[in-house]
Amino acid sequence: MKRLRAEFALAGVTVLWGTTFVVVKNALADVSTFVFLSLRFWLAALALTAIYFSALRKSRLRILPGLIAGLFLFAGFALQTLGLARTTPSKSAFLTGLSIPLVPFVTSAVYRTWPRGVEVLGIGIASAGMALMTLPAAASGWQWDVSTGDLLSFLCAVAFAIHIVAVGHYAQAEGFQALAVVQVAVAAVLASAFVSFAEPVRLHLTLGLALAVLMTGLLATALAFTTQAWAQQYTSATRAALIYTLEPPVAWFTSYLLTGEKIANRGKIGAAMILVGILTVELTRVTIPSLRTSE
Repeated sequence: MKRLRAEFALAGVTVLWGTTFVVVKNALADVSTFVFLSLRFWLAALALTAIYFSALRKSRLRILPGLIAGLFLFAGFALQTLGLARTTPSKSAFLTGLSIPLVPFVTSAVYRTWPRGVEVLGIGIASAGMALMTLPAAASGWQWDVSTGDLLSFLCAVAFAIHIVAVGHYAQAEGFQALAVVQVAVAAVLASAFVSFAEPVRLHLTLGLALAVLMTGLLATALAFTTQAWAQQYTSATRAALIYTLEPPVAWFTSYLLTGEKIANRGKIGAAMILVGILTVELTRVTIPSLRTSE
């Protein structure tokens, strides 16, 4: 039951993340990338520190796990946001989603343990569904013009894959509160450090920007990464990654509601394949051994 609750919580987190693609894309018209990330992460760090201050005082806080998780968290978001400014939300969602098939390879490299066959099958089906949903197609076949934004989005997927495995590795040993607070604080510091020299500073205070910072800072960062750190104590990194394949359908649905972006029939088939991939794993009720080292 704990694993089931954890995986439902991760599905909720995925819904939060999926709704932010269009919101962040629109916000970037008023603010430079690292200013936005700095505002987002500092708001989340302050909120989490206030919420978990008592727990942090009582815990034996180790910085290294949060530093490692925070480094890859920042790298993923920085590359994603830079890429999103240079490509479409749907392509960004797909390329970011490539972190899902990368997670088993990262896990295998760290633990020298291969995921179960049913998990590989489910990830394969869901990844194919993401491709159908988000890759643009021409009349003569697939159309793929690789841009700088596409490359940055792929590197973002690599960083997020490592982050998922790192959180799963450290969450139980360190306590999810400490891990959540430290990793977000590290990301906030790194984002601030890049503000002045990574790109020209731009900030136009608008209602849309304020709402984007509040939504991404409090919900898609503070709440989402606390939930992730808690939930990955009870499920494997590979299963968590599979649940994250729900992000592209949510991103499309949000884009449809806010901007009227339509989806072709193959995209609908892709969304169905993502659900099939998840159900392929979940309905088998296979007991997944812990990927963490023995305690």
